Amino acid sequence: MLNSASPHLPTDLPPLRVMIVEDDPMMQLGLEQTLGEYPQLTLVGQVGDGYQAVEMAQKLVPDVIVMDIGLPRQDGIAATQQIKALMPNVRVVMLTSHVTETEVIAALSSGADAYCIKGTNVDRLIAAIAAAQEGATYLDPQIARRVIEHLKPPTSTTLVGQLSQRELEVLKLMVEGKSNPEIAADLYLSPNTVKTHIRGIMNKLAVDDRVQAAVVALRAGLV
Repeated sequence: MLNSASPHLPTDLPPLRVMIVEDDPMMQLGLEQTLGEYPQLTLVGQVGDGYQAVEMAQKLVPDVIVMDIGLPRQDGIAATQQIKALMPNVRVVMLTSHVTETEVIAALSSGADAYCIKGTNVDRLIAAIAAAQEGATYLDPQIARRVIEHLKPPTSTTLVGQLSQRELEVLKLMVEGKSNPEIAADLYLSPNTVKTHIRGIMNKLAVDDRVQAAVVALRAGLV
């Protein structure tokens, strides 16, 4: 289950249609109750296995799918791969108890936009949904360090030294899984300024996305 908290979705986040793929009835109920507390999120369906997930995704066309990995008949990784091939704009947030490097990397390779661990605080799941909707990749801090070596070859920490103090502050919040609006609120910046800083960070670190930027930060001991 998820630990209770009182997180808030970014106020500028559009209404999102959410589908849950989970075979544990108690977890299904917990997710339904948790996500139901957010007016921006509308639960459009729940299914309990990977085959149903692919079928219902095509019928319901949700914006975000919260997907478990350990599912009957077809696992969540295979289901995600099929869904992404059919509907690349659908965001998939993995919410699972599976934490091995192989499973995490396989999930991200299948097209998953975010990876959360069951038992995490609700605010991390909400942050993952918000980040995925923005087109970013969210990686739960609990497993980030376990997959560093597999996500990107070793990068010289001297690159981090090129970042300004403000860029370092933004980077640290990125590693924490904060969305752009959350970073803007924490640092009292406009969303456009945050986007500019993130572009600068990625250019200076020679990375392509937020996950790779987080990897460099972790290697450099910033977090």
